[in-house]
Amino acid sequence: MPDTFTNFKKIASLVFLLVFTASVKAQDGTIYPLENPVEPNAILLGTGGVAGQNAPETWFRQWGDPMARNISTATLTPFLPEPGKANGAAVIVAPGGGFRWLSMGNEGWEVAQALADQGIAAFVLKYRLQPTPESLEDFGESMNRSFAAAANTSNSSQNAAPTSPPRWDLTNQLEDAEAAYAMIVERAQEWGVDLSRIGMIGFSAGAGLTMHCTLNSKSMELAFIGPIYGGMGPVEVPANAPPMFNVIATDDFLFRGQFGVVESWFNAGRPVEFHLYQNGGHGFGLGNPNRTSNRWFDAFIHWLDVNGFLNDKSGA
Repeated sequence: MPDTFTNFKKIASLVFLLVFTASVKAQDGTIYPLENPVEPNAILLGTGGVAGQNAPETWFRQWGDPMARNISTATLTPFLPEPGKANGAAVIVAPGGGFRWLSMGNEGWEVAQALADQGIAAFVLKYRLQPTPESLEDFGESMNRSFAAAANTSNSSQNAAPTSPPRWDLTNQLEDAEAAYAMIVERAQEWGVDLSRIGMIGFSAGAGLTMHCTLNSKSMELAFIGPIYGGMGPVEVPANAPPMFNVIATDDFLFRGQFGVVESWFNAGRPVEFHLYQNGGHGFGLGNPNRTSNRWFDAFIHWLDVNGFLNDKSGA
């Protein structure tokens, strides 16, 4: 794949420049329309469309970050390490957005680039989403209602039973993730991937998808997982569950004093590392200014290294 990484990096940089140029005006969290960016390296996964989806895929920006919604065609975008730097590890990156939009910059491209800089082949999964209103105004109102509901849940009594988030049917998303995994396996030699060291990391809803794949997929053999600020409720852990690196902040509305998923992994005797940060809120990606959660990525890379995921196990 000569120059594909370089070309995408240039285009992604241009997108980031455009959104950051207007970031001062976006500090109030207002949603602004964004022209759909060119994604030259995005590979179609061929998993079909979305029932009832009549609106086209559109992009917007909020807090200076490019986001996509009404995605009905799943793609996988490789971010490959520079020649001579690859260590064979690979990570599927699943952005979040409540299964109604995807934070492609903050929780996708930027994370994938950071992984590639560490010699890890990263693959951003743009998975299919639930339909949202076609007009940006109506969509914004629906987002505000979702955030208000989340705030009400986080402000509830600690002694009260936490209100569960909407339970989407994740059939489409699981198919997309399985297709992404299959493509990486099929093209492992081309992309320099060690089949025994393919993991998955996800943010918010992407963390939920990562966990859903871990618990339900019959075809994905993930070597490790990294749910980042995802749901913390208890789960039934498979006997062969992969090692888990889990991150969340105390001021995240999804935390609510819960440790269920970590306790589930621990009680099942499966390797688990948990980082509970003092602050960071929700959706911090690689980090926000002056937050204790800003070093989680360094800890994740160290965890991968200590557990041998950054080394060729064949000894070659």
